[in-house]
Amino acid sequence: MAVSEIGSAGETMCPYRLVLEHVTSRWGVLVLIALLERSYRFSELRREIGRIGRGVSEKMLTQTLQTLERDGLVHRDAKPVIPPRVDYSLTELGREAAEQVRGLAMWTQARMDDVEQSRSAYDEARAAQTRAS
Repeated sequence: MAVSEIGSAGETMCPYRLVLEHVTSRWGVLVLIALLERSYRFSELRREIGRIGRGVSEKMLTQTLQTLERDGLVHRDAKPVIPPRVDYSLTELGREAAEQVRGLAMWTQARMDDVEQSRSAYDEARAAQTRAS
């Protein structure tokens, strides 16, 4: 898919970009990767996300789960028991997306040294350019 097929910044957000934004959002990535391992209750998922990344507020986790559920990526299973029990898991579609996101996360981790070197080289070149001006 070409970038032009995803839509341009000046247009109303096209459906592809919106889903891409949900899947690659700060919390969407962590939720999808965590749920690849197993289903979680809300509080367990919140702790797991805190373990693999930064802590997430209840509000942001709730919004992220609702968005991913609406997109068909997350399944919410509310059991009619007291106290209420709600489990979150990936749908088949969600598992596909999560595998892709995990691949990108693994690539990022594996290539971080190269990224750091590129950043340093860029910053040094910009600093030299600024000094020369």
